[in-house]
Amino acid sequence: MKFGFDIDDTLINLREHAFHIYNKKLNQSLPIEAFHKLERVEIHEPFGLTDEQGSQMWNSTLEEIYYTTCPPFPDAIELLQELEQNGHEIYYITSRPKEHGERTMEWLRALGFPIKENQFFYGMQDQEKVHIIKKLELDYYFDDKPDVLNTLLEESATKVFVKDQPYNRLVKLPRIVDLSEIKEIIHRK
Repeated sequence: MKFGFDIDDTLINLREHAFHIYNKKLNQSLPIEAFHKLERVEIHEPFGLTDEQGSQMWNSTLEEIYYTTCPPFPDAIELLQELEQNGHEIYYITSRPKEHGERTMEWLRALGFPIKENQFFYGMQDQEKVHIIKKLELDYYFDDKPDVLNTLLEESATKVFVKDQPYNRLVKLPRIVDLSEIKEIIHRK
C-alpha cells in the first residue's frame, strides 16, 4: 500500500519544540499548558506577540526550529520503518519551503526515517498538497493542518486521517491521537 505523511506536527512535534524555543528566546517561562490550549496553528499569542511579530519570530528562528532537537512523536520512526520493511511505500508531503527540502530530507534520514528521494515532496502551498496526493494515488494520508485536510474532504480514493491537534478538532475526518493507531487501521482493512 501507499502511505503519505505530512511531517510537521504529524510525524514530529514541531510546534511544541518551537514553543520551548520561544520561551528561551523571549526570556519567558510560559507553562506547557499554555501551548496545549492553543486553538490555532500559530504559537505566538501566549507570548503577547501580534500576528506580524509572531510571523517575524517564526521566520527568524526557523533554522533552529527545523534542525535542532525537535523530537519525533512516539512510535513515528519505528512505525514508518516497519511499514517500509513490510513492503509498503512511504511518501512524505510537506509544505516546508523549497530551500529547506533537501536539508529536511537529510535531517529526517539521520533521525532514522526511511526516505527515498523520489518519494519526498516539498515546497508547495498547503492547498496544493491535494494534487500530489491524487497523482500518487495514495491509499492513506495523514496530516494535521485544517487548510490541507479541508481540501481532501471529498477525496474518496485516499483514506485521509487527521493527526489530532487542538487546532484541528473541527475537521470532520477520522482522526488518530497516537501514531501507533495506524497499525490498527491497517489490520482493519
